[in-house]
Amino acid sequence: MTQQAAALQTYNNELVKCIEELHLKRDELNRQIRQEEEEKERLQHDIQVLSDKLSRVNESLSQRHAARAAFERTIAETETAYTKILESSQSLLCVLKKETGNLSKATEPRKKER
Repeated sequence: MTQQAAALQTYNNELVKCIEELHLKRDELNRQIRQEEEEKERLQHDIQVLSDKLSRVNESLSQRHAARAAFERTIAETETAYTKILESSQSLLCVLKKETGNLSKATEPRKKER
């Protein structure tokens, strides 16, 4: 019976030791889970911050694209108007030269024909 008691004691000691090891492994696993959950929260926060920033940048880009389009329209309209002014000025100059020539002829003393 003493041998059985000794064997039972040995088994009991081993069982307690195995249970303690399982507790240690569980505690380590819990620590790792907490670390990963904290990292997950940090990453989710970072994602939210970056998403907000991306949204602001997209809005800013949209406004800048609209402003650029307005600049391009204004430039095109101004260049078209300026070209018309140049053409009108050229036409006016031609008309003025022609009229000046006609006036000069009209005001020149007439040569007597022989």
